[in-house]
Amino acid sequence: MTKFSLLDHDAVPKHEIMSEGELKSVLSKYSIEKEQLPKIKVQDPVCKEIGAVVGDVVKITRKSQTAGEADYYRLVIE
Repeated sequence: MTKFSLLDHDAVPKHEIMSEGELKSVLSKYSIEKEQLPKIKVQDPVCKEIGAVVGDVVKITRKSQTAGEADYYRLVIE
């Protein structure tokens, strides 16, 4: 039996855990604190697949008709 990856599906955008350096840059750019980011549950199937833990920030890269690609950020919570 082959394992299916959620990230291989066309409807699921790219998800990746951000490094501390990337995160500091984004928070500084928007002048916000990490806790002000929108949230995503640690039980979310994609969070489980990429190995995200509570406190991580996930960068989601979606296709956009106007911008080509757009990045979204989510704080992983319990």
